[in-house]
Amino acid sequence: MFALDATASREATWQSAKRHHRELYDATAGTSGLAIQLCYYRGLNEFNTSHWLSSGSDLRARMDDVTCQGGPTQIARLLTHYLEVGTPATPIRALIFIGDAVEEQPALLLGLAGQCRIKGQPIFTFQEGSDPTAARIFSEIARISGGAYAALGGESAGVLRLLLGAVARYATGGRYALTQSGTESDKLLLAQLPK
Repeated sequence: MFALDATASREATWQSAKRHHRELYDATAGTSGLAIQLCYYRGLNEFNTSHWLSSGSDLRARMDDVTCQGGPTQIARLLTHYLEVGTPATPIRALIFIGDAVEEQPALLLGLAGQCRIKGQPIFTFQEGSDPTAARIFSEIARISGGAYAALGGESAGVLRLLLGAVARYATGGRYALTQSGTESDKLLLAQLPK
């Protein structure tokens, strides 16, 4: 699952952010058996999800249609959706979230992250911007859920592509896939994952 904060706080950098978002497909190209659901929130109460996509052109088209609208963060709604969608027959292996702010009660978000950990559904959080509150909460969500956190800067498109590729390998092959590849991005991701 790939989720975006599409609220107004990201509007100033949205065009460059969309290039980052497209890195997801480039990073996962060639990863067999991977289907991605695009989710985003914006506005006062808008939360959108796509069908499961396995075509790069479909994913890119869906991402290109997303625009920003003012409103609060809806991370709890996203995490609840993540918990509800997976089943034992069709498990969701990972949530990748890109955002820049947190406007919800941290205790609620961390509790949902704990539920994700129990279900074996890690959260990989990528932060745009430098808000220290968001950094603290995003890193805790990732840690508690069994995922990983990374801060994104203006020069981080290449780093994002590498890390997203590592998450895709983890989603399809677990820790074993990361240990076998031996790339620096996989080692970085492994260092954050719980043993």
